[in-house]
Amino acid sequence: MLAWASAQIHCQFHASESRVALPPSDDSKHDVQAENETVFVPNRGERGQCILSTPPKILFCDLRLDPGESKSYSYCETLPVDGPPSFRGQSVKYVYKLTIGCQRVNSPIKLLRVPFRVLVLHGLKDYQFPQDEVVAPSNPFLEEEEGVKKDSRLADLATELLMAATSRRSLHMYNISNTRGRVGKFGIFKTVYKIGEDIVGTFNFSEGDIPCLQYSVSLQTEESIQEAFQRRRGQPVSYSTHARHQESCLHTARSSFSLPVPLSSTPGFTTNIVSLKWRLHFEFVTSREPGEAHTVPENQSETITWTGVEQIEVDTFSWDLPIKVLPTNPVLASYVSQFSSTNSITI
Repeated sequence: MLAWASAQIHCQFHASESRVALPPSDDSKHDVQAENETVFVPNRGERGQCILSTPPKILFCDLRLDPGESKSYSYCETLPVDGPPSFRGQSVKYVYKLTIGCQRVNSPIKLLRVPFRVLVLHGLKDYQFPQDEVVAPSNPFLEEEEGVKKDSRLADLATELLMAATSRRSLHMYNISNTRGRVGKFGIFKTVYKIGEDIVGTFNFSEGDIPCLQYSVSLQTEESIQEAFQRRRGQPVSYSTHARHQESCLHTARSSFSLPVPLSSTPGFTTNIVSLKWRLHFEFVTSREPGEAHTVPENQSETITWTGVEQIEVDTFSWDLPIKVLPTNPVLASYVSQFSSTNSITI
């Protein structure tokens, strides 16, 4: 005999006490689910603050199962469009969970928490569907709920917005130079990407005045706490590196790199507490002396061996190029999901 079962989605917010200063929360009184309680509190016993929750839905009441008998129930819920994405950073975390509570007659409540990932695409909240879509003729032989139609249109719209934002290609050229002169040029075809895409860039050192000995490119995220919630005024920003390419390029006229944006990473976003931005971080090692052009004589009678110099006086400098990273189709993102597709609870 099962008295009832309910389901609810909630988002827990975790913050580093050494980096984030938050006002006191009312959720601190929730410790554990008492054995004699029949109230369904999905986030009871969870660390952090519950910043978003959907209305609880009852799956069943007074269910009697004979030995070997089973029953199946479906649960469907629409997430608010203004919620934060799933994110695990150095200072804050946003974790989404589906909690299912079930109580056997004369037994304590048991909770099953199923974590899942949420991707947020900005721009869908204020979109108004054309009126002709509402009055468009429909197939009378197909039964389709209005909510399912709207969800399908939202999914199609999200795909169109992503394609429109990430498919534009135009060559962006940047001159690379330091205080001693020109080093070369850097070219990239776009600065807006989806997670899972490759970032491709090219270097041209043939027209440089200063020899470049080595360069490195790092794909990084910049996690910054809004000033009102900083534990210390002017505290440093946290950086995380997701991919890196390094190459020695002395006497190299042209070079290129390709950095993948991990499917498991979080697209850029901003909340009232934290901001996440993406960038390409470049580091260059250049020679202080101009490079000598070695040529092979036409009539060479003796054998000549070229060897690299043992010591070179160098300069180092860095450069940051902001880029924008957007979400992708959730079906593609689920390929790298570490969450289990089947969960169980013992009551």
